[in-house]
Amino acid sequence: METSELDRSKIYKSWEVDGKFHSDGREVTLLGYVYSRPDIDQLRGSPQKVLEAIDDFARSVTGLINIGEAKGAVVTKLIADCKPATILELGGYVGYSAILFGDALRKAGGKQYHSVEKSPLFAAVAASLVDLAGLRDVVRITVGTGAEGIQRLYDSGVLKSQLSMAFFDHHKPSYTSDLKRCERLGLVGPGTVLVADNMILPGNPPYAEWVRASVAEKQELDKNAEEKGSPNLQYKSRAIKSWEPSGHEDALEITECVGIEA
Repeated sequence: METSELDRSKIYKSWEVDGKFHSDGREVTLLGYVYSRPDIDQLRGSPQKVLEAIDDFARSVTGLINIGEAKGAVVTKLIADCKPATILELGGYVGYSAILFGDALRKAGGKQYHSVEKSPLFAAVAASLVDLAGLRDVVRITVGTGAEGIQRLYDSGVLKSQLSMAFFDHHKPSYTSDLKRCERLGLVGPGTVLVADNMILPGNPPYAEWVRASVAEKQELDKNAEEKGSPNLQYKSRAIKSWEPSGHEDALEITECVGIEA
């Protein structure tokens, strides 16, 4: 699929600052920037205005590793079409996607958006911005790695049935193992939609191989795998090219579980 046109006026400033792409204080600076805006009262309860404020910061102060508007629009349309009841996000960063997709979920009649973030600092920033956007009742943030978050939400009974949708945007080598964990726990089944970010930048061949493989191919892949999945789940998967907010080309892998082979 061809990549859609990029509005270059909306490109973020460079991610890289003195060799770092995050965790150099910019996330806390973002929070101060948003809350010190003269229009702060207009932001309260408005997901769109909070997202615009985050975008303003990333275009004028320091780039952020958010999903951004272009790829975000692909996922929000998917949410509107699929009308998921529950979404699990792995990798929340500062809450941009949780606000964007949590709002889309609410508009589509969904109930809960679970965002798992490894960094307690990022999770705190995200929680503050989610609250400012008026989405505290929709978005729940869990601190931990993807595997820790999935297991904790499952063991506590918060995630006790099949997921409607899952969004992978965390530690890239963990995509496949964390999907397999979801499969083993019965959180993935016919009708579950999976969205994986950064399939070009930096790319994720093991994940793409798993979701595009036939049942027989997955059974073979799982024989010597350290982390076992549920190979009998049948997937239909496609890549959609789009843009990072930095202006670099990227792609989302969108996968639907379409059945279970007996």
